[in-house]
Amino acid sequence: MAVRGACEGGGEERDGDYDGLEFRERELGGQEGGGAGCRDCALTGCALGEARLDRARLLGSVVTGMRGVGTGLAEASLREVELMDAGLGGVRLDGGVLERVVIRGGKSDYMNLRDERLKDVVFEDCVLVEPDFGGARLERVEFVGCAVKGADLSGATLKDVDLRGAASVEIARGVERLSGAVISAAQLMDLAPVLAGEMGIRVEG
Repeated sequence: MAVRGACEGGGEERDGDYDGLEFRERELGGQEGGGAGCRDCALTGCALGEARLDRARLLGSVVTGMRGVGTGLAEASLREVELMDAGLGGVRLDGGVLERVVIRGGKSDYMNLRDERLKDVVFEDCVLVEPDFGGARLERVEFVGCAVKGADLSGATLKDVDLRGAASVEIARGVERLSGAVISAAQLMDLAPVLAGEMGIRVEG
């Protein structure tokens, strides 16, 4: 994994496994780390714009202040991970797994979560602008104090998804896929125009 070279001065590696490493304030944009595995690692203030980390495995790790645009994490597995105060745009997480993950604070624009499996995931006090959950499976996912703007739920499957604690919820597509979610009465009122349109109900007067 090239990340190790950036932190420790060594050469680049792919498909490596790393335990207990700390990466702090590193510029890792454009690095290659496909298939690498990190366990019990800490990444603080690192820039990962355009990094290619497809099929990476991150376990039991804490990621704080990560920033970057176009980071590739397709088919990656994140388990028991805390992602805090991230500033991300166009990150690809499609086709992978998020399990026992907390995403807290920060803002993510256009996050690609298509065909992702999310289980025991909490989105807390963050801003998600046009997240794409198309075809994803969400199980025991909770949104707490976060703003969800223009979400795409097309083809998604929801089970025990709790949206009641979200600061705001906007569904751009796939509102009919909310079956399996719990929302508040106020959120139902906010979503009523979209639901009516989906059901072909004309509201006048």
